[in-house]
Amino acid sequence: MNGASREALSAARERLDALTDSTSVDAAQLADELAAVTALLDREAGLRRVLTDPAQAGEAKATLVQRLIGAQVSGPTADLVSGLARSRWSQPRDLVDALEELADIADLTAAEKTGTLDDVEDELFRFGRIVSSSTGLRAALTDRAAGARAKTELLHRLLVGRAKPATERLVTRLVTVARGRSLEAGLESLSKLAAERRDRVVAVVTSAVPLSDGQKQRLGAALAKLYGRRMHLNLDVDPDVVGGIRVQIGDEVINGSVADRLEDAARRLAS
Repeated sequence: MNGASREALSAARERLDALTDSTSVDAAQLADELAAVTALLDREAGLRRVLTDPAQAGEAKATLVQRLIGAQVSGPTADLVSGLARSRWSQPRDLVDALEELADIADLTAAEKTGTLDDVEDELFRFGRIVSSSTGLRAALTDRAAGARAKTELLHRLLVGRAKPATERLVTRLVTVARGRSLEAGLESLSKLAAERRDRVVAVVTSAVPLSDGQKQRLGAALAKLYGRRMHLNLDVDPDVVGGIRVQIGDEVINGSVADRLEDAARRLAS
């Protein structure tokens, strides 16, 4: 997004935070309802054009939203979508993208309220690794001939009892309503949103053997000091990283030995 759409999304995220700060608002319900509105506008091109038409008065568009969905969703959801309709958008699809992101953030907020956000963040990362290593699973989850119900049942069998409810909801929504994204790109986007919710940078750490607690703490502290933000380490083991470690933060990659060069890697990054 750029221009007006980016500003509109930023304002909507602030309104979402204000809503979910209230103990009376069910963030998980809000997420489900926002996802339903996302699906509606994704199907109805004419409606999303009307709601993003700059020639139409914002209040008139908000009134249309209330008339269309006010009786089907909770008050907070209707108010949030009405606010989106009042905003200016660079293109109609940006409105749908914004709604989808707000639904994901609402689910992550629900996890935060139950103290499970860290678990959800880790589970999203691990699920992404499982998908990337299993061509059969990826094919099943991305098969266009398979219906949403079949994919939902498959994910439920895979995740029930092994992942938090918010993780299952997020992954199921991504798989059943891909909206043109690859599964990998969608999972990466969810991981970034989860990290942002915790105001942390995600560092993907790949090592030949599992890191000790001390090594993880040293690496996390060094990277946090370097970047000036809290650091979340997504840990992966790859025997091909012979005797070493690979750290990727965005487009930056550093390498060093597990035992001897963690601190040296941080120094090289700083130079």
